[in-house]
Amino acid sequence: MMAERREFDLTLFGATGFVGETTARYLAGAAGDSARIALAGRSPEKLRALRDSLGPGAANWRLIVADAADQDTLDTLAARTAVVITTVGPYQRYGLPLVAACAEAGTHYADLTGESIFTRDVIDRYHSRAVATGAKIVTSCGFDSIPSDLSVYQLYRAVVADGAGELEDTTLVATVKGGVSGGTIDSARAMWETIAADPAAEMQISDPYSLSPDKSREPRVGRQSDHAFGRAAAITPSLRGWVGTFVMAPHNTKIVRRSNGLLGWVYGANFRYREVMDAGTSPAAPLIAAAAAGGVVAGMRTVAVLSRSSPGRRLLDRVLPAPGTGPDEKARAQGWFRMTTHTRTSTGAEYLATFAGQGDPGYQATAVMLGESGLCLAFDGARLSESAGILTPATAMGEALTDRLRATGMVIDVVARPHRS
Repeated sequence: MMAERREFDLTLFGATGFVGETTARYLAGAAGDSARIALAGRSPEKLRALRDSLGPGAANWRLIVADAADQDTLDTLAARTAVVITTVGPYQRYGLPLVAACAEAGTHYADLTGESIFTRDVIDRYHSRAVATGAKIVTSCGFDSIPSDLSVYQLYRAVVADGAGELEDTTLVATVKGGVSGGTIDSARAMWETIAADPAAEMQISDPYSLSPDKSREPRVGRQSDHAFGRAAAITPSLRGWVGTFVMAPHNTKIVRRSNGLLGWVYGANFRYREVMDAGTSPAAPLIAAAAAGGVVAGMRTVAVLSRSSPGRRLLDRVLPAPGTGPDEKARAQGWFRMTTHTRTSTGAEYLATFAGQGDPGYQATAVMLGESGLCLAFDGARLSESAGILTPATAMGEALTDRLRATGMVIDVVARPHRS
């Protein structure tokens, strides 16, 4: 990665925030005694208190004072470490300076962003420099968008291994139990405030290929929408119940399509991808699915409208969860997720990918995903892609990250389904 050996293998920036602390606690148990880890943030007192609470596994971790608004501190941080993982969001507001520092220093980077506008901005500003320095800048390394990205990547590998053609209609069905933190709400709000200030930015949300490395090479499969409402059997006859809009689909689907492009559009000439939410089979399921389909759009539009004025922003401040808040430890432990991705190939074969895990998907499971992404970038160099630049989880870490997450207890597998005529 870089000619010299850095002072740290891995640095966690934003360690004292809600997700940052959860990630630090995960790393304290998972990293191993030989890993040279640092915790970074604005407050040395909070960093010290966090380290002291992590137990003997973190006793020798170093502390770095750095501020997202102070470029010099970020440049120094990036120069000292081989890998940075960051939980400091909303990334559209606070994330660009750290990416700039890592791209310049040749430092690998992973974040948790679900903000497509930020990701597009990072590509436009820093991809070329990161390629030149060898930095792997990997966005969306949490529940946004590792299950989506790795599931489709593993489907592709299985289909190729079986000689079963190319991926065509592919749909992820999400079933989750988890809470929402103030940080997640604030990230969504930051994105819609950007749109309110620059309406042209909305095209980056509505365009399914807005993160593509080359739109002219994308599959010609007609209009694709992230809004859904209908019977699950329309995806495959074995499914029951109803599906609706999955709130994370607008970002996840773009990450999956970017992976396809970065890999040379290998998923297929007619690869078509979408994500939906499982609304269940109860008598109320059609209403739940319809509410999801309409509620996501209505909520986004409401935030966008309110964000255009000072009174509207003050109202949002009062009614939305504050950054730094989220589900308590018991609720995080009781959460879970199960993502099933169904595909039909150009030869008519059908495959099913499953990505499932225990723990609140947006927080407990996300801390595992981000932590393992950082460890993967730091210690699995021989198994990583040779590519550099603004990458995705699948294109940067692929099999190495898949194996790491399986070792934590997450289920990631692909099976061929009986053929239907």
